[in-house]
Amino acid sequence: MEYTFKPKGVCSKQFRVEVSDEGIVEKLSIDNGCSGYGEGISRLVVGRHMDELISTLDGVRCGKKPTSCPDQIAKMLAEMKAKA
Repeated sequence: MEYTFKPKGVCSKQFRVEVSDEGIVEKLSIDNGCSGYGEGISRLVVGRHMDELISTLDGVRCGKKPTSCPDQIAKMLAEMKAKA
């Protein structure tokens, strides 16, 4: 399943994710934001189950901001899971 998400409160403008029927993230792309960070986090999430990523990334903050790209990835996966 493919899903597109517009994160809020972060530099990145759009996330696109592909998740297998078993819930394993197969691909994540991040538009805008820090290119090195985007590539790094994408490599780290591929191959992991969306439930594990939701619990690991949820609530991560960026400095004084109430959210971060990892937190927004968790929100995207949770939203995707709820709509499935």
